Amino acid sequence: MKIANRVVLVTGANRGIGRALVDEALMRGVKRVYAGTRQPFVHPDERVTTLTLDVTNPAQIAAAVEKVESLDILVNNAGVALYDDLSDRAALEQSLAVNLFGSFGVTQAFLPLLTRSRGAIVNNVSMMALAPFPITPAYAISKAAAFNMTQSLRALLAARGISVHAVLTGPTDTDMTRGFDIPKASPESVARAIFDGVQDDEEDIFPDPMSATLAESWRSGAVKEFERQSAAFVSAGPARA
Repeated sequence: MKIANRVVLVTGANRGIGRALVDEALMRGVKRVYAGTRQPFVHPDERVTTLTLDVTNPAQIAAAVEKVESLDILVNNAGVALYDDLSDRAALEQSLAVNLFGSFGVTQAFLPLLTRSRGAIVNNVSMMALAPFPITPAYAISKAAAFNMTQSLRALLAARGISVHAVLTGPTDTDMTRGFDIPKASPESVARAIFDGVQDDEEDIFPDPMSATLAESWRSGAVKEFERQSAAFVSAGPARA
């Protein structure tokens, strides 16, 4: 999946990794970028079309679909990260609404266009999908669910020619990690690595130095092999008596 001359949609596109993804796509020569944001957003490049898109709002998702004529790559980047201790169900519900069901709703809405183009879905799910950071457990739970959804979609959509990628991002210098004195990757470097991973057809993309330490062991490990074996059941079809 080359990026040049493609049509890309990025949710959560007005800041952080989302904004960097928009700019990186433009540098790689895309035909058009649809930038989905909850707040008004202006970009100087005429190839950028902004969409008012709260991923928890079905009406806004439907309106966005009407404005997008074709689509090659969908990047589900919009997310919310709350500090909590799992004592408040509302925090978990909000995290799931955005990070799981938001990505699910956008994906389902644009699936006909992606089927037509035999395109790609890219879900930014975070390293916390594999192990939680204890002060953001609701976020980690929602990202773990989103990662499992990504793996399921990968198997289910392969027959349509759609590739599905999980981005297991580590600490990045965005609003989410502000105040933490830890090594952080720049949003620009993460965006570059994400599109490199899509172009190289990497199912699971580890786009920064911290997450990259997990890449080799994950790709050659028993859990990844179990995913591959389980996916084979989809192509084999249901067992017959």
